[in-house]
Amino acid sequence: MDSPALGTLDWRPALDRPDLLAAPVAAALADAGPGWFVAPIDADLADTAAFCATYDVPLAASANCVVVAGRRGEETTLAACLVLATDRADVNKVVRRHLDVRKISFAPMEEAVSRTGMAHGGITPVGLPADWPLLVDAGVAGAGWVVVGSGTRGGKLAVRGEDLARLPGAEVLALAVSAAG
Repeated sequence: MDSPALGTLDWRPALDRPDLLAAPVAAALADAGPGWFVAPIDADLADTAAFCATYDVPLAASANCVVVAGRRGEETTLAACLVLATDRADVNKVVRRHLDVRKISFAPMEEAVSRTGMAHGGITPVGLPADWPLLVDAGVAGAGWVVVGSGTRGGKLAVRGEDLARLPGAEVLALAVSAAG
């Protein structure tokens, strides 16, 4: 499979550069087959806006993965939401309702990092804990090549949206609202 033509990055098969992948990501990709690519980036430019501007990757070809924590009574549910960088996840309505929780918020950074084994700013939908729901926006699932984190701040993954929608625990929903709205 040919590597994606996204921005100015040098995309290589992901498993050829395990140094750019967090351990849970590398483990999840071990049996994923071709179609997963990684590129090194400056760790100080891992945040979406800086990354896209520096490496000429359109926001519409970049997706953000956020970890949310929902509560119902004494039970907490952690989940990941994946939306294009041009949008934001409708956490308070769509995600809260889908997870059937009363209260929901973004998970504390320390908890998200420790539970995923990934770096803050590099959390990706690949290699998440097996019991977490992964809510993938329909816009991501229907996209061509999409850039997501690699679990580290020093790399980015490129993969087709349809492959993200097939990750373990993934459910495709209309969960995005315009970032401007």
